[in-house]
Amino acid sequence: MKRQLKVWTALIVIMISSLALSSGKVDAMSIQEKATWLWDTSLIIDDQEKILLFLEHNDVNKVYLQIDQGIASNDYKHFISNASHRGIRIYALDGAASWVSAEGSRSQDELFNWLHTYNENSTESEQFSGVHLDVEPYLNSGWSLHQAQTIESYQTLIMKASEKASQLQLTLEVDMPFWFDEVQYNNQFGKGLLADWVIEHTDSVTIMAYRDAAKDIISIVEHEIAYASTVNKSIVIGVETGASEEGENITFYDNGEAFMNEQLILVQRHFSNNDAFHGVAIHYVENWMTMRP
Repeated sequence: MKRQLKVWTALIVIMISSLALSSGKVDAMSIQEKATWLWDTSLIIDDQEKILLFLEHNDVNKVYLQIDQGIASNDYKHFISNASHRGIRIYALDGAASWVSAEGSRSQDELFNWLHTYNENSTESEQFSGVHLDVEPYLNSGWSLHQAQTIESYQTLIMKASEKASQLQLTLEVDMPFWFDEVQYNNQFGKGLLADWVIEHTDSVTIMAYRDAAKDIISIVEHEIAYASTVNKSIVIGVETGASEEGENITFYDNGEAFMNEQLILVQRHFSNNDAFHGVAIHYVENWMTMRP
């Protein structure tokens, strides 16, 4: 009798899970990463509770928070502590295309020096969980004028950031466009595809897979997911919610939140058996909060 009861219980659990998945009620991101960018740092002061409630309601468990060194450390501590109590990890977000220029290393040093001081003077629940760089070297004028040199400068930046993050016992993540798997490098770092190199030399990569249909998103990240699985690294798939002039298929801005969620569930299901896939990221919270349902 007990054995039959266990069998029926297991069957019921499986049926409930299957029904929930088919209706889109189960968000597998609850066991993976669901991230977002927060660029307007002043919101952690002016609208902290509103932001945290939105993140919690949407099951976000990771935020890439832009570092504004003009904001007091106590404001960061208050926000990170409150987020931590809700199961949300905060990563220090910074970077600019200018960082690959000759004077760019100064900005990078300033970030890591600030992080060192901040975490040293914070409790565990107030500390950043990692570093998240958004550099985008292709927006620097050197990309079109001296691409090989700019790529090498970018790789040097990544190597230095990795060392600095390791010294602070923080993980290093970066944003990367999906098309880096078409960019070749041949320099002191070896030769190959830039996407593969970036994945291998960071802890995690968020692919800017800015398309508004699951099939297109899946198509443009398959190489990165496959490569990450061979080197035991993780990939988070990022999508766009802001208005864009780059094309009609770039953003979910006109599609609405419900449609975006449906497409993200399809993406998650497609990669659900791949250990390299660690979830999704939505760019960015300020736009996401104003999306139509």
